[in-house]
Amino acid sequence: MRNGTIPGSRGVVRPIRLLGDPGLGTPCEEVTVFDAALSRLVEDMYATMYAAHGVGLAANQIGVPLRVFVYDCPDDEDHRHLGHVVNPRLVAADGVTVRGAEGCLSLPGIEAGTPRYDRAVVEGVTVTGEPARVEGTGFFARCLQHESDHLDGGLFTDRLTGLGRRRALRAARRAPWARENTAGA
Repeated sequence: MRNGTIPGSRGVVRPIRLLGDPGLGTPCEEVTVFDAALSRLVEDMYATMYAAHGVGLAANQIGVPLRVFVYDCPDDEDHRHLGHVVNPRLVAADGVTVRGAEGCLSLPGIEAGTPRYDRAVVEGVTVTGEPARVEGTGFFARCLQHESDHLDGGLFTDRLTGLGRRRALRAARRAPWARENTAGA
């Protein structure tokens, strides 16, 4: 990275879609064209993720229904993982299940204890079509699973049950951004 540009430094910050946007609940399409537009999308995704102080972002969160996500996320040992995956597939999620605090840029300010496996492996390709395999543990595994869920049309609240789910969704309904989102509806 030292000799390259900072991811997102040439990107444009795009609006993030919020809970209730139909694009968040729809599975994304495979990327079939690997061109400058895809590279710009990834740059914009980094810029948007950094502007929102996130650790991961899926393309559908900015209104692009393609299977792409970016990340800049630490693991439990505080090792930084930085990258992107195009057409990712979660090929392994195993180990112990850990319930940990999880939030989402599409539900700003909402967190809930969400069960996730402690290890995850994602396979896909880069923006140039080169094979990519990303393996993570701890918090980074949580990130990989979270972003993979987005591309399949899911949110972390879908993994919640009972009182935890009701509390998270109630908090989302009461959030200032939810009222602003529905004010013109």
